[in-house]
Amino acid sequence: MHDDRHLIESRLTRVLNERIRPAVYPDRVPLTAGIWNAPDEPVPVADGIAAPRTAIEPGTPWGPPWGTSWLTVTGTVPAAWAGRTVEALLDLGFDRDTPGFQCEGLVHRADGSPVKGVNPRNQWVRIGDPVAGGEEVLLHIEAAANPILLDDPPFVPTLLGDKETAGRAPQYVLGRLDLAVFDRTVWELVQDLEVLGELMPELPADSARRWDILRAVERALDAVDLQDVNGTAGAARQQLTGVLASPAHASAHRISAVGHAHIDSAWLWPLRETVRKVARTTANMTALLADEPDFVYTMSQAQQYAWIKEHRPEVYARVKEAVAEGRFVPTGGMWVESDTNMPGSEAMARQFVHGKRFFLDEFGIDNDEVWLPDTFGFAAGLPQIIRAAGSSSLLTQKISWSRTNSFPHHTFSWEGIDGSRVFTHFPPVDTYNATLHGREVAHAARNFREKGTAGRSLAPTGLGDGGGGTTREMVAKAARLRDLEGSARVTWESPAGFFAKARAEYPEPPVWVGELYLELHRGTLTSQAGTKQGNRRSEHLLREAELWSATAAVRAGLPYPYERLDRIWKTVLLHQFHDILPGSSIAWVHREARRTYAAVAEELLALIEAAQRALAAAASGEESGTLVFNAAPHARSGVPAGGAGPAAGGDAEGTVTAAPRPGGGHILDNGLLRVEIDAHGLVVSVRDLAADRETLAPGRPANLLQLHPDFPAMWDAWDVDAYYRNTVTDLTAADSVELTGEGPRTASVRVERSFGRSHAVQVLTLAAGRRGLDIETEVDWHETEKFLKVAFPLDVHADRYAAETQFGHVYRPTHTNTSWDAARFEACNHRFLHLAEPGWGVALVTDSTYGHDVSRPARDSDHGGTTTVRLSLLRAPRYPDPETDQGVHRFGYALLPGATIADAVREGYRIHLPARRTEGTGTVVPLVEVDRPGVVISAVKLADDGSGDVVVRLYEAEGARARATLTANFALATATVCDLLERPLPEVRPPAVHGTAVALALRPFEMITLRLPRGDSDPVTP
Repeated sequence: MHDDRHLIESRLTRVLNERIRPAVYPDRVPLTAGIWNAPDEPVPVADGIAAPRTAIEPGTPWGPPWGTSWLTVTGTVPAAWAGRTVEALLDLGFDRDTPGFQCEGLVHRADGSPVKGVNPRNQWVRIGDPVAGGEEVLLHIEAAANPILLDDPPFVPTLLGDKETAGRAPQYVLGRLDLAVFDRTVWELVQDLEVLGELMPELPADSARRWDILRAVERALDAVDLQDVNGTAGAARQQLTGVLASPAHASAHRISAVGHAHIDSAWLWPLRETVRKVARTTANMTALLADEPDFVYTMSQAQQYAWIKEHRPEVYARVKEAVAEGRFVPTGGMWVESDTNMPGSEAMARQFVHGKRFFLDEFGIDNDEVWLPDTFGFAAGLPQIIRAAGSSSLLTQKISWSRTNSFPHHTFSWEGIDGSRVFTHFPPVDTYNATLHGREVAHAARNFREKGTAGRSLAPTGLGDGGGGTTREMVAKAARLRDLEGSARVTWESPAGFFAKARAEYPEPPVWVGELYLELHRGTLTSQAGTKQGNRRSEHLLREAELWSATAAVRAGLPYPYERLDRIWKTVLLHQFHDILPGSSIAWVHREARRTYAAVAEELLALIEAAQRALAAAASGEESGTLVFNAAPHARSGVPAGGAGPAAGGDAEGTVTAAPRPGGGHILDNGLLRVEIDAHGLVVSVRDLAADRETLAPGRPANLLQLHPDFPAMWDAWDVDAYYRNTVTDLTAADSVELTGEGPRTASVRVERSFGRSHAVQVLTLAAGRRGLDIETEVDWHETEKFLKVAFPLDVHADRYAAETQFGHVYRPTHTNTSWDAARFEACNHRFLHLAEPGWGVALVTDSTYGHDVSRPARDSDHGGTTTVRLSLLRAPRYPDPETDQGVHRFGYALLPGATIADAVREGYRIHLPARRTEGTGTVVPLVEVDRPGVVISAVKLADDGSGDVVVRLYEAEGARARATLTANFALATATVCDLLERPLPEVRPPAVHGTAVALALRPFEMITLRLPRGDSDPVTP
């Protein structure tokens, strides 16, 4: 037989596109439309419906960028259509190729109740099945003119990303608005032919199954009368029944499809638009659930549920009903799908606290699985946090985006820094927006790495990023793929259902230890410095606000601000979403974020001040004075951690001297360090006097600002590509170098530099008694597509370094022995970096930066080892925000020679938690104290349930086993080990309590949450 595959496959494509698909709607009549454009931001539904309309015809431009237009469509169902299925087809001017990234709408009935969303892949609204004929149709559409920002070609700089710069030009041209007869038989034929047509090319050319399908398709096409598709579709379907009924092989891969709409809480749209995207998508999905009894849909992000609860309660009621039926499945147990590299320890924990508590309170659901399909890599501290939240499974897809190495597993056990393990799955379909296209299904089966030991995977199925969700076409494909020869088996299943089966078939999966590093999107550790600084500051202000509010509640009876702290935490957690904190959203999002962080700081400072005033009043006698409050977890200047005492001198005795440096510059000396700054303002020597050791590599200046070109191959705000390092400009020229602030306790050198269109001012300070050089850098940044770093070449030979992460630190290699090592050319730290030789180390602490790189440059002078650490300060990508980071930025960091890991931990907290002063005398005894410096208290608060119990979270910070005693400085009833939600852990033996002392034993990096009920002698806080 001749090979006519290509001919028949081409015939199928043309007949489907030009004859069969158009016949799904054989009869149409136009609807009449009127429009009203909201003058600015979206209006309430009642206002939009009541507003006057102006007639509009298809082909008319509409919708300024980010505008909202209310369309009303009316019409009458023709009497001749009686007994048939009728739908409204509403084309707002869609581009079929970019669902979720353009205009979309939410359809309402005449009474204002929502029906469903419309988007490029879902333009229909059911009118009747069947209709009687003669029905009057009236629908209102809240249409959002969201501009297309990711077009072809992509990553083009645009001012459309902020309504303040977007202008008013209409973005769309109204398409057809029709009533149409829906021919179910023809539609089913389309699904049959699509499934078989997509399966054929995935089968071997010499397989009998491929040829069986080809001949069946040929017979079906022969059965179709192209002049009467609707009359012959049934006969065509009959020709396909045999090949559609042939069952899958016993060994066929099993895919658990779960309905899904990845909805970025902000990205190429602002937060307020996400509220509406969630409403449109959930309206669609609850409608689809009502129509399709086998379909299961899942949605993560408690914040998004809270939005529809607040803004669209009628949609939320439908969601709650579907959740109760077990088919609309809340998943993930987090407030948002956050970044996991940059959020601090407590913030990462609170993502689960607030997410899980919302799902428990609203639905009675406690998720075991964590759902983070699109997050840009995963910190090594996360497994412990997941387990402490009561979860044990993780799903993500993003690591498949890595560009250098292919991850060796799809199902495995992930081990964190403390030894905690999480059962983890990477869907081999390699997308979180699966459509169940035959190519996707076949790729999932072929790509699955666990063949021979496991045989199932998960496929998040539905239109996403900008929402949309699963379509009825996807549901139809799943039905045909349930048991189809040549294909993987596809069934609808919840995430929990999938994980239960995956665990059962794979009880001993391979183990991956350490961070899950994404070899892509490394620039997100630096882009939008203002957003990152706002996050870091908010996290530490929240620590202070909780600590002092709890202390004031116990010591002074001040009411604890439960509701305010809850609201502020949720605001901060929202802004840790994986396109906000990473800096990859439009200008509008980051403009609002900066304003929000400023408001958060103002409110938290007010809470801190009120609590400290109350504590000062309770502690003070009649004398006047100043109380110093220390929120850090280590004592400072004689003030205990978490307490307050009289103002004292510095951390240690001593003075600082400043002297001219031969050849120009200055020498600063405090008896512990001698720092030489040359005539160019560069640090050329930092000598540890106690160790008699030079910190810097020979001939290599430190605190060297370096400027690189930064134009990645794609994904501007996201990516830093390795070739950026090929070209560098050392910023050595100084406008001025002058000694300022010379005194017995501190000495500072101020350096000014100009480069390009930018200006930098650096102040280098050496303080008495301090084994560290403090540096404040202010940059007035006006560069474009540049990358600014600051370098510290260190005379340290180390094959690894430590970077702080959640509840501990992670070690990374300084070398590039393997492709895995080389790919980590930009990585994340929290408050500190540390590297060491045996007996001596160096730390860098930073108050707001996250990105850094560590390298080992060649050193021929003495064959010694140089390790260069560079902090990433600023980038200037032009997409999606063309003005990224333009303006003034301030950074604080410190170089600490001779530092141990314990020193790095202490100094990291010190730079973030300044001593605060309040009028008063006496002392404020800390609520709790711990007797081992390596055991760090990360949170002191009152229990969220309003009981008045004190909750303390602490962790082992040095990577060593530790025994410690926590002392409660209040009447203590008992002590209970809890999970993050402050629920007792019955499987954990209660710690021994002796009076007010609690004995603890911690493994390396272990985090423990203690609940401490107060005795009757303590005041009860309202």
